Amino acid sequence: MCLRYDLIFIVHFTSKILERLFLACILFHITLSPSFNQYHTTATIPPKHPFFTPHSILLSSDSGKSNIVISLNLSAAFDTIDHQILLSYLNTSFAISDTTLSWLQSNLTNRISSVPIGCHCSSSVTCTTGVPQGSILGPLLFTAYISPIAGVAHFHNINQQQYTDDTQLFISLSPSDYMHDLDNLTRCIDSLHIWFCANGMDLNPDKSEAILLGTRQRAHSYSSLATVNVTGSQIPLADHIKILGVTLDKNLSMNNHVNAICKSVHYHICALHHICSSISEDMTKMVVCALA
Repeated sequence: MCLRYDLIFIVHFTSKILERLFLACILFHITLSPSFNQYHTTATIPPKHPFFTPHSILLSSDSGKSNIVISLNLSAAFDTIDHQILLSYLNTSFAISDTTLSWLQSNLTNRISSVPIGCHCSSSVTCTTGVPQGSILGPLLFTAYISPIAGVAHFHNINQQQYTDDTQLFISLSPSDYMHDLDNLTRCIDSLHIWFCANGMDLNPDKSEAILLGTRQRAHSYSSLATVNVTGSQIPLADHIKILGVTLDKNLSMNNHVNAICKSVHYHICALHHICSSISEDMTKMVVCALA
């Protein structure tokens, strides 16, 4: 059995400075491209953004529908990117060429990596695929690489949300004909699986998650629905799922999310209680703001 792990690279600070300068120059150009979804972090996306899953789901629920959400898992996603395919996408879809494209090619190729453990270090190897997870450009290059999947989802009329390797598909179900909606969702996932395979990526159905979101009353309309087909694997419907730090439970009560926040706040308050007598009030405020 072959096990694959995501590798977090420790990138030299000089490389990070160069990448940050390059990012400042290239980000505006890439985000202007129609091939690229609006660039947001989990902290900057507006709550009423049309692709913000919880907001869209709550609006759908208010209109009397339930929703299926699939959270897709990619195995070692950052490490499987084909450099030549990435450079080709950047050239054809984002109009990056000449010196800029050559710099990116130089940045990606002939990278040497090793793994230190204590006072020991593995032999160095050349990374022939992937973008460094932990670098400045890594998330942007990865997002540009898999940007075509938004078109695949749109072709099947499936809502899609993507943050680097965190991808969700969601669809509103019609109580009278929800099997048709599920068949359409399955076809979309199959198409995405084909795209991932053609581009050197590996969709992991066993670690993907699915949930049916709706009120308790509406859930009775889908009592026979217990699993969702993800590339031939039957994924059981979960009681709750975490999306970008928000824990959604199947009845949309938000109890799991509130309990998780209360638990985290209680932990930090207890930790502050032990040190607050040793630090100033201004320092205490700084620590609280850092943990907020």
